[in-house]
Amino acid sequence: MKLTMAFNSQPLHLGRSNESPRPFGFRISDFGFPGRRLVIPAAPRCLVLAALLLLTGPSLNATSTKTENVFLITVDGLRWQEVFGGAEALLMDNQNGGVADTNRLRQMFGRETPVERRAALLPFFWSVIAQQGQLHGNQNKGSTAVLTNGKKFTYPGFNEIFTGFADDRIDKNEKRNNPNVSVLEWLHRKPAFTNRVAGFANWDVHPYILNAGRSGIPVWTGYEKTPTAKRGSRLELVEKLFRDTTPLWPDMNFDSFYLHAAVEYVTEKRPRLVWIAFSETDEWAHESRYDRYLVAARKMDDYVKTLWLTVQSLRGYRGKTTFILTCDHGRGSGPSEWKNHGANVAGAENIWLAVLGPDTPPLGERTNVAPIGQNQIAATLAALVGEDYHAAVPRSGPPIADLLPVAGRTLKNNPAARPR
Repeated sequence: MKLTMAFNSQPLHLGRSNESPRPFGFRISDFGFPGRRLVIPAAPRCLVLAALLLLTGPSLNATSTKTENVFLITVDGLRWQEVFGGAEALLMDNQNGGVADTNRLRQMFGRETPVERRAALLPFFWSVIAQQGQLHGNQNKGSTAVLTNGKKFTYPGFNEIFTGFADDRIDKNEKRNNPNVSVLEWLHRKPAFTNRVAGFANWDVHPYILNAGRSGIPVWTGYEKTPTAKRGSRLELVEKLFRDTTPLWPDMNFDSFYLHAAVEYVTEKRPRLVWIAFSETDEWAHESRYDRYLVAARKMDDYVKTLWLTVQSLRGYRGKTTFILTCDHGRGSGPSEWKNHGANVAGAENIWLAVLGPDTPPLGERTNVAPIGQNQIAATLAALVGEDYHAAVPRSGPPIADLLPVAGRTLKNNPAARPR
């Protein structure tokens, strides 16, 4: 909820967010009266304030955010173990990890300590996000992030990310339209976000998760070419390269296509909400290729850096954009179970979350903090742009308070980091 107020003889208007505020008037956006306007005649200051307090009650939140745009970046099946500990020595061989050139892989990612290994694997995470944002999910340091759906595979995980709750009807990875309204669709219905939402997602089922037909949100998969590319544009070139590349899988492709499609679209169209789904990590793990799993994770880190530098170079994004990074599910552990996830795989419920943006206090790697849930991501995303999704959808988890601006917050865990 956003509040703008001043005083003169103008009446008090409670309307929707696409209405231009009158000079020296009042405006409350999305007050719970969709499609309606409430007009209160001019009154002395004290009476107007009294009316406002009665209408809003204790739920009025005057905390403002600097974030105007959010990029949600998902990395399919990337384990918290690699995010916080880097490459696992047990898996960097042929027997457990399908690695032929072990010397080369160890040269790339093998280091003496977990801190060194994770920095070698994910340099942007640990040189930028860990200094300017937050990372949750290192169970070895008392930080737990978990999904709540119990199924521990892709469609249920994405439904939970986008809606804030588990749904037992979502029980297969199939091209079936999601009956639930995602936080992106909920925001897309608001005038401030209409036609300002887009997805670039590496799996041909992803448009169904957002129910693109109903929501009107374009999701570019390379198979579903919406948003459409202009003739002669760089996005059209990405589509041509996509078509001309020999596919390894029937329903997905290489993550690099989705990076470049997103960069071109963002540069040209300037959407406010962007979902980018990278998927190679999960596919290589299922194929028992730990070397390619690690390389895909390292490339993802490069892609996130490229996206961050891109938005920081663009007016309208610089200083106004938050990145939320997470995964749809975890994986098992040990020489065999690292390849798998699902309801019967212990540990596959464990995920991770990283956030970087102007409103998130730079607490770095969180230690000894309360657990967080995958079901809290939707409300957190909305709260960062000043909207109360949890109030609208009580089934959803509440926003993660530590990721939002709070006056007087004491910084912990990262003494070197300072507010920007």
